[in-house]
Amino acid sequence: MVVHQHRRRPGRAGEAVLAAGVTLAVTAMSGCAGGGSDGRPQADAAAVVRGAADALTKTGSARARTAMEMATGGTRVTIRGEGGVDFKNRMGQLLVMLPTDVKGEDEHRPITELLVPGALYMKNRGAGVPADKWVRVDTTTLADGNLVTGGATDPLVAAELLRGAQEVTYVGETEVAGTKVRHYRGTTDIGRAAGRASAEVRGALEAAAKGFSKDTVPFDVYLDEQGRLRKVRHRFTYVNNGVIDVSSTTLLYGFGTPVTVVLPASGDIYAGKIAE
Repeated sequence: MVVHQHRRRPGRAGEAVLAAGVTLAVTAMSGCAGGGSDGRPQADAAAVVRGAADALTKTGSARARTAMEMATGGTRVTIRGEGGVDFKNRMGQLLVMLPTDVKGEDEHRPITELLVPGALYMKNRGAGVPADKWVRVDTTTLADGNLVTGGATDPLVAAELLRGAQEVTYVGETEVAGTKVRHYRGTTDIGRAAGRASAEVRGALEAAAKGFSKDTVPFDVYLDEQGRLRKVRHRFTYVNNGVIDVSSTTLLYGFGTPVTVVLPASGDIYAGKIAE
């Protein structure tokens, strides 16, 4: 569910087209800094942000909400998702809601996505795939490593991407969903994050490091008192018949909530040709 910088020609606004690389194209309609008030030396800000993924692994699991906003040619659409992530076992499940069309009518049923190391499973993918079948995508072969292809950045990958944080500024204290958090801003380097990522995520980030035109990704991240990621917003930029800005936001809550992910049987995975 991405607009890749490759040769994909977009469709009309609000239409989700997962093409050859299982890609969703949603398009147009027709630091450095000073010290922090929390007493932390500013030099430690980058280290604190890089440790967010480890803090989530210790927590175990969480509920998640995602929002991916794409803007091009004055048109802006948002894809939303909701589900849960098991950070210890590196698995997650999201229900991704595609945007309505200009008349306010739904164009596509919600897509169920299963997130596992090295793969993305999708049901209700459409475009010629039977409704009762799943599509499996090897995320290590995607040019973006599934940072945006699924219409939602895998929350586990979103946290691991912060391992490449640099030039981090402590902005100050604020609240996210009623929880006191520390707000940090900076950039992360995809290639550097890949080198530091856990083995389960490394392949996807290595693919993204090769596929993106720019390795540097600006972010805003909000961590609670335990160093856990509560909210992160990454800003990606693509070039595909024009500049396309993608803002991907992940919100985590309900830490410790059990998350069960059941992978489809091999017979339930679609093996036919996927329409573009």
